[in-house]
Amino acid sequence: MKTEASRYFSIELLNWYLANKRDLPWRKNRDPYRVWVSEIMLQQTRVDTVIPYYERFMEKFPTAAALAEAPEPEVLKLWEGLGYYSRARNLQAGAREVLALYSGIVPDDKDKVAALRGVGPYTTGAIMSIAFNRPEPAVDGNVMRVLSRYFCLEDDIAKPATRVGIEKLAASLIPEGSAGDFNQGLMELGALVCTPKSPGCLTCPVMMHCEGRMAGKEHVLPIKTKAKPPRPETRLAALITGSGEHAGKLLVRQRPESGLLAQMWELPHVLAEPGAAGGAGPKRRGRSKAAAAEREIAATAESVPADQAAGASQMERHAMQADYLSRALSAEDGLLVRPTGWRGETEHVFSHIVWDVQVFRAEFGFWQQQSEQQQQTALATAAAEPAAPCGEGAAPANYRWIGPEHMKELAFPNVFLRILRDYWHGLD
Repeated sequence: MKTEASRYFSIELLNWYLANKRDLPWRKNRDPYRVWVSEIMLQQTRVDTVIPYYERFMEKFPTAAALAEAPEPEVLKLWEGLGYYSRARNLQAGAREVLALYSGIVPDDKDKVAALRGVGPYTTGAIMSIAFNRPEPAVDGNVMRVLSRYFCLEDDIAKPATRVGIEKLAASLIPEGSAGDFNQGLMELGALVCTPKSPGCLTCPVMMHCEGRMAGKEHVLPIKTKAKPPRPETRLAALITGSGEHAGKLLVRQRPESGLLAQMWELPHVLAEPGAAGGAGPKRRGRSKAAAAEREIAATAESVPADQAAGASQMERHAMQADYLSRALSAEDGLLVRPTGWRGETEHVFSHIVWDVQVFRAEFGFWQQQSEQQQQTALATAAAEPAAPCGEGAAPANYRWIGPEHMKELAFPNVFLRILRDYWHGLD
């Protein structure tokens, strides 16, 4: 049986939403495919960021069949900049299932929707309620925050059992015949009013019966165990310029078919060696002091021993990093390059890793297919002499030379987009 507070919440929230809902492109109709795409894009991404991506995506892939039949590189390119690229791959995989199993039409069936690739409980609830008006809960972070505060729930929302309990509570609050509007109202309230750090209690349509506010806990709730902080990694990246037939171009490579940032394009880079090539020192992003750094590597003829790394100057650290970068690229891919200067650094945050990317200019030498002893000899020679003309040896299949025009066709993660755009802009 519903309490007075529950009935009040359901009625007032629905009325508030119908009177104040935002005009968003995915609300133009209840097409389940459009709802599905929007919900996937909105995961861990702000609404104002998603809107232009959503509009471009729907223009290119207006139906599940169009998405299913598209080449994956086209899908990734349109997703470029949104991050969490597994969402795009799973969305396309799910669209292919819809095309193969349901003739391209998202089924009005909870179990079938839930079985689609990349569709979890929240997305299932959102599709079923918004597109088909089924009384299914759609519980995300916004909803858990709103309900935890309104009903003064002090259980840890990071625990699965708490989420299950909130899903049951949310389902019990859905007004008959208004599942889609009610669930969107819950999400809207959490996004605009009952925000994480500064809840707007005075403008909240359900303030009168909010138990969390009455208990003075609106800034404390919800209770959530802090996630493990992402681990830091230093990455050494190379802006490798070509000559001869590749003059004016940069060397890039494609990531493996699975794993982090699968099949995206990137600058050649390596994980820094702990100690000698690790600590990047004070943050200095962009191109500031890059000209001075160009001279640092040239002025440092030999690497600093690893046991001196802790007290090394910025110049010495860059020299060690450049040396390690060239040796690691040679060992991993047979790519011989000659670093010529430090360009700058940037940072990229994943859910579980933070990359500190140190960027070095480098000249292409050649692709090695030699014995280990020959490689070491070649490296020692390259450290003191200009690189050999490009074109010698065969490049691995995942490498290619690009100019600025290729940025329109290849999908890069944000961190490398920033570096490349800055580089091309500097050439103008």
